[in-house]
Amino acid sequence: MPHTKIGLLISPDLFFTSKVTGTAGALGLRVEAFDDVATAAARLASGELACVLFDLGAPQASITDLFAAMPASAPISVIAFGSHVNVELLETAQAAGAEVMPRSQFASTLPDILKRHLGAS
Repeated sequence: MPHTKIGLLISPDLFFTSKVTGTAGALGLRVEAFDDVATAAARLASGELACVLFDLGAPQASITDLFAAMPASAPISVIAFGSHVNVELLETAQAAGAEVMPRSQFASTLPDILKRHLGAS
């Protein structure tokens, strides 16, 4: 059996977290959710993650903290999403190395994003 790729969602939004984890489950994929980078730090260092889905609207999480917590030895794709009106935050995330998109685009293409990053290799 092939090794299962795991995604990590960092978002304090319980409704949106439910949407992401529910969509992943329906596709037979696995996404674990955390409120902030600090509580996700051990998971980030585990070496088991294929991608991180990062909510730029999370008040207690910063994209800078996320990249600082990630192991350099195992590159992990980061998909950051946030309000389309917060251009500065989206640009900061992109400059840090994340793939960025408005929250509406992330929500509407979620199944494709999950399949692309967590689907069978």
